[in-house]
Amino acid sequence: MKSVVKKIAPMTGALPAILRARIAHDGPIPFRDFMEAALYHPEHGYYTSGRAGIGRGGDFFTSVSVGPLFGTLLARQFAEMWERLSEPREFTLVEQGAHRGDFARDVLTALRTNAPACFAATRYHIVEPSAALRAAQSETLGEFTAHWFPTLDALPAFAGVHFSNELLDAFPIHAVAWDGTAWRETHVAREGQRFVFTDRPITSTPLRDALAKLPPVPAGYRTEINLAALAWIDALAAKLTRGFALVIDYGFPRADYYRPERTTGTLTGYAQHRRVADLLAAPGETDLTAHVDFTALAERASAAGLRVAGFTDQHHFIVALGALHFPGTIPDTPASQRELRAFKTLMHPQMMGRSFQVLTLEKATTSPTQLTGFRFAREPAITLGISPSAATPSPLSS
Repeated sequence: MKSVVKKIAPMTGALPAILRARIAHDGPIPFRDFMEAALYHPEHGYYTSGRAGIGRGGDFFTSVSVGPLFGTLLARQFAEMWERLSEPREFTLVEQGAHRGDFARDVLTALRTNAPACFAATRYHIVEPSAALRAAQSETLGEFTAHWFPTLDALPAFAGVHFSNELLDAFPIHAVAWDGTAWRETHVAREGQRFVFTDRPITSTPLRDALAKLPPVPAGYRTEINLAALAWIDALAAKLTRGFALVIDYGFPRADYYRPERTTGTLTGYAQHRRVADLLAAPGETDLTAHVDFTALAERASAAGLRVAGFTDQHHFIVALGALHFPGTIPDTPASQRELRAFKTLMHPQMMGRSFQVLTLEKATTSPTQLTGFRFAREPAITLGISPSAATPSPLSS
């Protein structure tokens, strides 16, 4: 959850100097490369340096920041997925983008209390390239056992569930512009010590192929293509032998993402919960993000052997799970009232409920019935604009 525009003074630190030197040597670089360095440079990246702050005192506020209820509700969905897999003795739960480990702790705590048989079977794996964050996650988890892997490629093949929350919106994207006759890719150049945008002809075949799927747009239209998310789906599908992948993130189906009136795209920078005026001013100090095209994700998943098990917004997803967690009258105790406030924050359409979309993919599962989190969802094939054969029908479609 983020808001008003903030101006950030241009940086004079190590990462801007590295990027200026690269541009001086190679010429303008694709914005995708600039964003990758700004977020993931091994020493100076916004995420890899440990600089990223989550919560009220940080740069952004996530569903995990609301409190343990988010993990408690997701634990219910994970336990149901374990049941759908015939309650295996070993159930691998993989989290990618775990930050400091709060979600992992909340999920494992809830499973231990509410689903002890599932908890006993669970093997918690975290995909985390940052040594600093791995140490923080280990400290947060305390008594719980987890296993760490630096990349998705390093993860062994598994049966179970892969979970991510606000992961794909932080993948480096290709920024593009339609000039009325052709798409051009946005690059980053130098003007003195400042970084500036410049558009250049597109040379990437995968980028051209992705752009060919977009609807007609007006001249001057700017938007984004997330090729990294498609490669990520391929890698995930290769690792998941049987089970589910649950993705929560900012985003839209393609028809909504690339509406003609969305002329400036979704690419945004944040610092201390406020949008920054200049995306290029402070690489390494600013959270850069772009929404996810969930149709592209679902199409790639289908091509990789996965099937859409459900798609909805966080409002409907949390309400469906919350009905199990709050089955009757809520006690008037401080703890219960805190949970209720957290629930409202997670599900309210004007808070987090409509900001996030929830996509679940499945592979080699046996039950065709809808997962609980999607019992209020619309038909996913229609909502996403994909082939009906690529998705499990919604119970609301009958």
